[in-house]
Amino acid sequence: MPNPTPTALATLAGVLLCWLGFISVFVFRKNPGKPQEAKRNKTASVGIALQMLGYGSTFFQPPHKAFLPPVDALAGTAGVVYGVFTVAIAVASVWFVWSAARRLGKQWAIAARLVEGHNLITDGPYSVVRNPIYVAMFGMLIGTGLAFEHWVGMVPGIILFVAGILIRVRVEENLLRAAFGKEFDDYAARVPALVPGIY
Repeated sequence: MPNPTPTALATLAGVLLCWLGFISVFVFRKNPGKPQEAKRNKTASVGIALQMLGYGSTFFQPPHKAFLPPVDALAGTAGVVYGVFTVAIAVASVWFVWSAARRLGKQWAIAARLVEGHNLITDGPYSVVRNPIYVAMFGMLIGTGLAFEHWVGMVPGIILFVAGILIRVRVEENLLRAAFGKEFDDYAARVPALVPGIY
């Protein structure tokens, strides 16, 4: 069985390093204390489960297949361009999640919730999209799937992950709309939820 190319290995290493950076954003962030929770919606846990299944599918290693299968179309210059593009997606995702989590501060949580004194954040990465952390998570999924070169696992992973994102966005934004009313509606009218010009 042919060995993976140095470019493929470098691409995978770059994405895995970005995963370390991505995870460290949440693991090593300053402890803001435990703010008093004002409201929570547990429906978002369905979206979280779908997102995790999406990651699982993308990381899935097909049986009896090379870990990094040699792909003729990605040899030479094409492989370098592919690798740079893949790592760039992961690097941008790490930067985006770092910026967003830093801006949210004590308001960030895995669960869909509001805390006492909750503020509607609309600047920084939140002036680009309303849900930059989910965009960054999706970017890491895409970067990982491209680095592994097992697209058969990435396709269902994308479907599951996007379904999870849509559930979480709807639940969380319903909480924000109930709390902030017209202020949130005005924000939603000028800033897209996930993809500028599309949604």
